[in-house]
Amino acid sequence: MLHVDIVVRQGAFETECRFDAEAGVTALFGPSGAGKTTALRAIAGLVPGASGTIRLGERILLDSARGIGVPAEKRRVGFVFQEGRLLPHLTVASNLTYGRHGGRGPTDEALRHMAGFLGIGHLLDRKPRTLSGGERQRVAIGRALLSDPALLLMDEPLASLDPARRAELLPMIERVRDETDIPIVFVSHNVGEVARLAETLVVMDGGRTLAAGPALDIFPRFETDAALGQGEAGALVEGKVTAIDSQFGIATVDLGGEALELTQGGFSVGQIVRLRILAGDVSLAVGDAGAMEGLSIRNRLVTTIAAIAPDRTGPYAELLLGLGQVRLRARVTRKSLFEMGLHEGQRVTAMIKAVSVERRR
Repeated sequence: MLHVDIVVRQGAFETECRFDAEAGVTALFGPSGAGKTTALRAIAGLVPGASGTIRLGERILLDSARGIGVPAEKRRVGFVFQEGRLLPHLTVASNLTYGRHGGRGPTDEALRHMAGFLGIGHLLDRKPRTLSGGERQRVAIGRALLSDPALLLMDEPLASLDPARRAELLPMIERVRDETDIPIVFVSHNVGEVARLAETLVVMDGGRTLAAGPALDIFPRFETDAALGQGEAGALVEGKVTAIDSQFGIATVDLGGEALELTQGGFSVGQIVRLRILAGDVSLAVGDAGAMEGLSIRNRLVTTIAAIAPDRTGPYAELLLGLGQVRLRARVTRKSLFEMGLHEGQRVTAMIKAVSVERRR
């Protein structure tokens, strides 16, 4: 368990960050200037002026009220920077073995294992200047892991990469998440990265924590819209693949007791998939749209309007829909809201036009 409840004061700017997270990836998400990197550096012990508490398992890293502040070099924290920060005069092998906590370097066996794990065994004798951006970040991740960390902090490690290199490195971060017991705090302003990687989501803006908790619970909340941007507002859901129609290339996913169809993309029965459904891709119908004929939209889920966002000044209305334990989002015009008489507690059919598959396992 990682517990963070801190305030960092730097001149006139104040950053507060509060969350509790289990193992896996915790994403600090928000626009530029939200305070994400400041919070991450404070967790690492790299920022003076941090107050509050940081606890990792039974270890107290910071408790300003009790005068406890473990120095950065004793926190057993691995840090991966956006630009890698490799030592240019050292080979890849020497960079990997640099900086182990306690002063003991990793064994040759550990080095070989890490190089194989990251797919960089053929690069060990190279210098950083000869590497691609993606290769440099793999080395930076390996160096952090070989330092024997109790916590891994990653500050937008994919931001400087082109889409192709980013696509190569994302599965590597997933492997670190899934195959080690090291909790990861991952800073990003990319919604797709967060949707794919995070178990816990911390939404920040203007130096404040707007929401924090399980990613599936936080994504559909209205208070996250400002950080996500209207075009990215929506829901993150998980379901199990229950059937494959090979004739038409369709996979059926059980979502809160309702069937959701996806175009078949290498799915298998029993697989758990994580899906992102944007509010703008959900239309609403009063009554049972499942009985309607002549509609090309096949995904029609009977839901209940759980909440309507209170802001009615713009042209659109934002709605939160309940489907068992699953939460979806929909966006309709305020005129439609008025003419359809939509209200909280009403049963409506959500017609889903598009689904993005973010994760499968």
